[in-house]
Amino acid sequence: MPSEKSPVFRKPVIPWYQSKTAYSIMVVFMLVVFLVGLTGISVSREIEEYNGYLWMPAVLVILSLWLMITNIIRLIRRYTSKA
Repeated sequence: MPSEKSPVFRKPVIPWYQSKTAYSIMVVFMLVVFLVGLTGISVSREIEEYNGYLWMPAVLVILSLWLMITNIIRLIRRYTSKA
């Protein structure tokens, strides 16, 4: 027999990768990648043989910064919507 209750009042199921914990962990890991990228930029500027490889740590810095910003925005939106 089908259930008599309406499914409208159920809370939506949020996947684990859209939880506050997952976003926070992602921000921490991207902060580490950001710092590694900055270190790579400083090393590639100091050593002339590595000047051609400056693009790789720069890409790491840009992408990790972009992910950190988007995840922080998501965390802020989630925090403000609950309060």
